[in-house]
Amino acid sequence: MATRARSTGKAVAAAPRDIAHSGFLAHRGGRWRKVALGLSALAIAVYALTDPQPRPNGGTATGYLLGSVGAALILWLSLIGLRKRIITTRAYSLKGWTSAHVYLGLSLIVVATLHSGFQLGFNVHGLAYLLMMIVVLSGLYGIAVYATLPAQLSANRNEATQPQMLEALRALDRQLDTAAQPLDKAEAELVRLSLERCDVGGGLWSRLTGRYPRCGNARARAAVQAIVDDRLRRGTPDARLTQILFLLERKDAALAQARRHIGLKTRLELWLYVHVPATFALLAALLAHVLSVFLYW
Repeated sequence: MATRARSTGKAVAAAPRDIAHSGFLAHRGGRWRKVALGLSALAIAVYALTDPQPRPNGGTATGYLLGSVGAALILWLSLIGLRKRIITTRAYSLKGWTSAHVYLGLSLIVVATLHSGFQLGFNVHGLAYLLMMIVVLSGLYGIAVYATLPAQLSANRNEATQPQMLEALRALDRQLDTAAQPLDKAEAELVRLSLERCDVGGGLWSRLTGRYPRCGNARARAAVQAIVDDRLRRGTPDARLTQILFLLERKDAALAQARRHIGLKTRLELWLYVHVPATFALLAALLAHVLSVFLYW
């Protein structure tokens, strides 16, 4: 009964935290989704109800209005990095700010496109629009990975931290090094292949794809497996090599877990290496866009 009571108590205590961690996309009943839809609808209505001559473009009154709204949105959206440094749960909580960041960022596509009047070219104005789309699309990718990858990370870790995974690999390497001492030179070289030519993370492509075609441990395991099988067929099993094979197989499993973990973390963080630099580039292009409009138009 006491155990059941303690378990129930934990469940009750966890409930407020679960509520507090509800998705930012549904913050306050999707308030910012409604605001963004309203802003987009208003921008479409303004664009549809005006008839600039000779054609819609950023230099008309409507274009200036939508451009001012778009520029204000871009500047405000870029402040989320500063907002993350301030901890509060009040009206402008980080969750609410993030929700607004996502939905108003999407509405920016409508506002900026209508601001241009669909007149885009190979110039600083087109560059600003392209950078804006890169920022928005990379942000959408970020939302997608944050919705799926943390659960995969948690399942793969199996309560082990990354340092613990790496320490497990180092422990297996120490066991392999000790077990290889009695082997002859050719067999010991196979173990050395696992010890010296085995990357855990590897390059970006390997981390993203999970492919390690030149993995020293995999090559060593395959070679030792072939020797063990051959000696079993000949009726001369070798306990030392069987132990080495067992350790190599354990290292294969530990490597797979660590590599999946690093790969998932890379995918979780990669979008920021596009999103953040593209945001700064967008701000620079926006400044050039605004200055060129006022100086030359």
